[in-house]
Amino acid sequence: MAEDREMFKILTKEGPMVSMRKVCITVCAFIALAFSALFPAPCRAQAALLVEEPYGFFGAINPTGHNAIYFERICAETPVHLRHCRSGELGSVIARYQGIDGYDWVAMPLLPYLYSVENTSEVPARVNRETVNRLRDRYREAHLLSLGEGLYSGGLVRGGWTQLVGVSYERRIYAFRFETSEEQDDEFIARMNDSRNRTQFNLLFNNCSDFARLALNSYFPRSFHRAIFPDVGMTTPKQLAYELERYARKHPEMRLMVFEIPQIPGYRRLSRSNKSIAESLTTTAYAIPIAVLNPYVAGVLYVDYFVRGRFHPIPRHPQMLSPDNLLALTAPAQAVQNPDSAGVQAPSAAAGGSAETTASAADNSGLTEIKVAHE
Repeated sequence: MAEDREMFKILTKEGPMVSMRKVCITVCAFIALAFSALFPAPCRAQAALLVEEPYGFFGAINPTGHNAIYFERICAETPVHLRHCRSGELGSVIARYQGIDGYDWVAMPLLPYLYSVENTSEVPARVNRETVNRLRDRYREAHLLSLGEGLYSGGLVRGGWTQLVGVSYERRIYAFRFETSEEQDDEFIARMNDSRNRTQFNLLFNNCSDFARLALNSYFPRSFHRAIFPDVGMTTPKQLAYELERYARKHPEMRLMVFEIPQIPGYRRLSRSNKSIAESLTTTAYAIPIAVLNPYVAGVLYVDYFVRGRFHPIPRHPQMLSPDNLLALTAPAQAVQNPDSAGVQAPSAAAGGSAETTASAADNSGLTEIKVAHE
């Protein structure tokens, strides 16, 4: 009996405390659930500015390189119509091109853009011209006929459809990855799909880097500009990378990271590093005739190069991305857990859809130029 009375005292003493603790836990959980419903965490996505090195004959006379934008959450319904990505798709690369049946911009799934294949197991470790041509022709016949059967393939100076696929066989690429929101991606999709998408390409003032600049400004308004120094008013890949890196220093929530996508060896000589306009004119054969014709202009260019043109936005040892490990680029930072899941590009509707444009849209790419004074 004495033992029973002791047990009764313990139960009556601890029982209310246990019950109160359970009530507190339940109430806290309910409050947390209600708070998360009222104030949901923003859905994050990501994109990357692709800085592609110059190569070949045109890269020798114009060593600035090429710009494109990669979007993790935006995919191609057709090469000229965008949609949200579905499960398993790795996003798309969008850029301005010349010679693509009059279109201003074209969107390509990531793996075909880099390697002309849809599965990383098909990426060769080394290639020759015959292999590159075979992979490109096979992908075009399967997925790009909607752009026209008589598309120009490209030449020494003017590009063609071959610049849409197998880019990593031509040159090295640096990816400046940053975070975006789903709302920003939705606005970008709507703007691009409502655009006229007819080319007004101009090498000096409406080039691939201008397209990337306007795309970045649609995410980060009034932050990217043409530069008088060191690019004489043009937009160049190196300048955009520099401005993005500078902007990210002031906005660490962007979580800017830089990756290197190596050039697949064998097809071409290694590509050259990107240069600004002043650097191009003072460190190449252009310097001699400029100095002969006008030594004062040459002197100004040299001063500009040494004062403003020698910036290096690319870190010394960026993380290397191999074909079978693109997850660091294609998945949000918090989702990078299983590198093997990035091995296959899910089939995109761009594989079969017909190319289309919206005639009732605004000018060109749908990206609005915002006039601001250069800082």
